[in-house]
Amino acid sequence: MPLLRLLLKNSGWLVILAAFTGLLAGGSSAGLIAIINFALLHLDQPPSWLPWSFLGLCGLLSVTYTVSQVVLTSLAQDVVYTLRLQLTRQILNCPLQHLELLGVPKLLATLTEDVEAIAASSASVSILCTSSAIVLACWVYLCWLSPLLFLIMIGVSVVILYTLQFLIAEGQRIFTKARNVQDRLFQHFQAVTVGTKELKLHYVRRQAFFAEELVLTLGEVRKYWLRGMAMYALVGGVGFALVFLMVGLFLFALPAFMTISASLLTSYVLTILFLITPINGILGLLPQVAQANVALAKVESLGLSLAAQTTERFKMNDSSQPSWQSWMLEGVTHTYLGGDHPFSLGPLTLQFWPGEIVFIVGGNGSGKSTLIKLLTGLYQPESGQVVFDGDVICDRNREQYRQQFSAVFADFYLFDRFLGLEDNNAQTYLKLLELDHKVKIENGRLSTLNLSQGQRKRLALLTAYLEDRPIYIFDEWASDQDPVFKEVFYTQLVPALKQQGKTVIVVSHDDRYFESCDRIIKLDYGKIQSDEFRGKMDNI
Repeated sequence: MPLLRLLLKNSGWLVILAAFTGLLAGGSSAGLIAIINFALLHLDQPPSWLPWSFLGLCGLLSVTYTVSQVVLTSLAQDVVYTLRLQLTRQILNCPLQHLELLGVPKLLATLTEDVEAIAASSASVSILCTSSAIVLACWVYLCWLSPLLFLIMIGVSVVILYTLQFLIAEGQRIFTKARNVQDRLFQHFQAVTVGTKELKLHYVRRQAFFAEELVLTLGEVRKYWLRGMAMYALVGGVGFALVFLMVGLFLFALPAFMTISASLLTSYVLTILFLITPINGILGLLPQVAQANVALAKVESLGLSLAAQTTERFKMNDSSQPSWQSWMLEGVTHTYLGGDHPFSLGPLTLQFWPGEIVFIVGGNGSGKSTLIKLLTGLYQPESGQVVFDGDVICDRNREQYRQQFSAVFADFYLFDRFLGLEDNNAQTYLKLLELDHKVKIENGRLSTLNLSQGQRKRLALLTAYLEDRPIYIFDEWASDQDPVFKEVFYTQLVPALKQQGKTVIVVSHDDRYFESCDRIIKLDYGKIQSDEFRGKMDNI
């Protein structure tokens, strides 16, 4: 069972403890039934040990049930914590191309809906163990009473389980449909949060979005979940009916074909009736287990693995390599397969030198951002290779290679803390970037991120300054700056980085400032149209 294997791997001792206490509670319940049956048959002269055994089992049941419930709660929270942490690590270790292909809605659905489904099912381990222990103990008791009647009961039980498995499989299939629709629902939620401005400005679009997208998807999710739950309700109803049919078999059918004593028949019927409660508990948990199995399958289908522990595959002595000599792309290619018209970049052969300022230019869709991701090691080349200081970049050294770059991407994310960075010079950089009147730094945390896009990009540049890496990359950084600060960026900030020995690569459309660079690489439809050196550099 995939769920049980996962739980044993991530929270093994809690699962074992929950199972053990559940088994003790179940065994205690079955023991109480045996004592009750025995007492009913010996009302005239009950043994002296009977009341004490009854009280002892009652006490054991109380203690083990309480412990199992406490462990159950701890297990559920432990599973949520572990799974979200492990999934986050898996996502961070996953290739960027794969994550971009999946999209944010699918990843959020996995981190929320799937983890909650798995956690909810994990909390049922103790209940399943308790109920299963009661059933098994009662079976042992019934087998001891009459092996022949027990074999008849097992035969009927096999028929019941064979009948129910078709309904269970159908319920699982319906839950899988519901989970697939939820990916689309999370996409709509993203539209509601990210596209609020566009929806507010266009009433007809907003109404169409609600009526034709959100409401329909919500209706599909509700429809499939209701159908799935109805299927499992049918499993419970059919199961109940078949259990009572079994009672009827023992009461009315079997006595006509074989001799059964009244005391034996009474013990069998009472025990089977007692089994209704634990069987109901097991059947009631089937929807949770089914949803957890669907969630696990969804996680695996995304290319993430919960079964394997995530470990760092590299060790770094230094975060970056300040003095490097050579950096080359040799026949590098990359292809986007999505859409009707796949886009191919390359083959590209380029060489970069320390201390140069390189502008990358080209029209929209020419491959500039893709080239940046290949340069920084975020994308792996489909063919060709990246060579840094004589080392071919591969899985073994790619993480170390990425530490050479400080980058501000066009779709950058801004953290409110200087995570892993010393902020001794942060105040100086705030003043340099003309943000000291807007933002304060307290205990390594920025006082606000509620700024214009241009000012947020300056904060991202501040973080890049603190990283102090040998290579700086700016993807359309100046596009959101006012004319004054745009000039500051091209004529002061970028040259200052070069004076520090940094290599600066800028994706830009600002032809007014092309004289500020040492070299211009122009892309057109994924190919290098030109690679122009604008002056002799001392280090080439």
